[in-house]
Amino acid sequence: MSDLLDDDGPGGGPSNLPELTVSELSASVKRAIEGGFSRVRVRGEIGRVSRPRSGHVYLDLKDERAVLSGVVWKGQAGRLSVQPSEGDEVIATGRLTTFPGQSKYQIVIEDMTLAGEGALLAKLERLRKALAAEGLFAEERKRPLPFLPELVGVVTSPTGAVIRDILHRLADRFPRRVVVWPVAVQGERSAPEVARAIRGFSALPPGHPLRPDVLIVARGGGSVEDLWGFNEEAVVRAAAECSIPLISAVGHETDTTLIDFAADRRAPTPTAAAELAVPVRADLSAQLSDLENRRRRAAARRLSDENRRLRDLARALPRPEQMLAERAQRLDALAGRLPRALGALATAKRAAAARGPAARFGPGLLAQLLRLRRARLRGLADRLSPARLAAETRRRREALTPLARRLDRAGGAIPSEARTRLDRAGRLLETLSYKDTLRRGFAVVRQDGAVVARAAGLDAGRPAEIEFHDARVAVGDGPATADGATETTPPPRRRKREIPNDDPDDPQGSLL
Repeated sequence: MSDLLDDDGPGGGPSNLPELTVSELSASVKRAIEGGFSRVRVRGEIGRVSRPRSGHVYLDLKDERAVLSGVVWKGQAGRLSVQPSEGDEVIATGRLTTFPGQSKYQIVIEDMTLAGEGALLAKLERLRKALAAEGLFAEERKRPLPFLPELVGVVTSPTGAVIRDILHRLADRFPRRVVVWPVAVQGERSAPEVARAIRGFSALPPGHPLRPDVLIVARGGGSVEDLWGFNEEAVVRAAAECSIPLISAVGHETDTTLIDFAADRRAPTPTAAAELAVPVRADLSAQLSDLENRRRRAAARRLSDENRRLRDLARALPRPEQMLAERAQRLDALAGRLPRALGALATAKRAAAARGPAARFGPGLLAQLLRLRRARLRGLADRLSPARLAAETRRRREALTPLARRLDRAGGAIPSEARTRLDRAGRLLETLSYKDTLRRGFAVVRQDGAVVARAAGLDAGRPAEIEFHDARVAVGDGPATADGATETTPPPRRRKREIPNDDPDDPQGSLL
């Protein structure tokens, strides 16, 4: 190329160099650069980063003395291991080329990684400060974990040892239902899949059968590069916005990722996350037993105290009979005063009535009221016409005529029926009278006008009277007959009603 620049003559005359167009020269430079630097790795700090609508990424790589333009084509931008961010120290792998439109060379980046652990940690610290300034790590955003979740959600790799450790620990402490969202936990697919899993669980509506009560994001230990997916901004924002209490269990106890700051609780290991998620069933059973024993002792103590207090109060109360005796005495006193009080009340009411409105009703007022009522009655009588009264009288007479005939018939029938009943009763009386019994040979013994029914009732020292069906015979004070009895004349018939009878309800006397 130096030969092309040499002059033929010292005077600067015409040169033997071929004439090239700008395009030809740019194409020659392009071939020379691409041929000499077909594959390079460049370390530098990312400066300006531009992402136009075309999807390509334009950036600058710089150090203390130079700046190199770089471009990431649209198809490769999504497959980079590390997304370019201003201030990151990276190692870019690609090829050099030129951009004839601006007469500059640039590197077409095919892959990009952070330049060592120090660069990763520096980027991590910058991102942490930026997210903390937004309040994503504030303590007031963190929610308490449920005491005993029904369903535990796990975001992790389905084939690693982490999920087995979590399931084994849950089964040992308190078996719960577990739903797993499988994700890649390392590599370029890790961050978007983890963020999508967290947002997917959070988007499930309350009451959905697959919505967990607590969420565990877990991964085993590894280097900073291996755990870098859990430091990505998308994952941190998804964890901060999650509506389900979230436990971060990424790496071992010494590993720290940004999702640990955004989560509600951080667990040093996946096994510890399972311990945070559920309590120990055996401990709960022991606590319940202890609480039950304490409840029983407290209830027994309370009953004992109440019984003692009740007995103390009962001793202070008066006896029921004393309370009733006083009330009974007062009742008796009031009952004795009641008649006098009623009399006094009646007297007071009469006096009040004599002094009140009732006193106005004197003889003159009563006469006036009677005159008013008579006048009103005369007015009502005047309103009744003679024709109407005559018609009503005829109607009533017509109604009374059948009744009068029935009354006449009844008046003739009633005495006849009464006479018949009286005859039957007379015949029955004669049948039941003791006179017929005397005709059959029986007699009635009387002494002092009283019928003697038993021999023990007859006093031999006093006169007696024996009644036969045809006469009465006195015994003991008249002339003796052939049988030794005293003969006497029968008393007049009218004397029969004067014979005393012990039973006033029996007019026939006793047969004995």
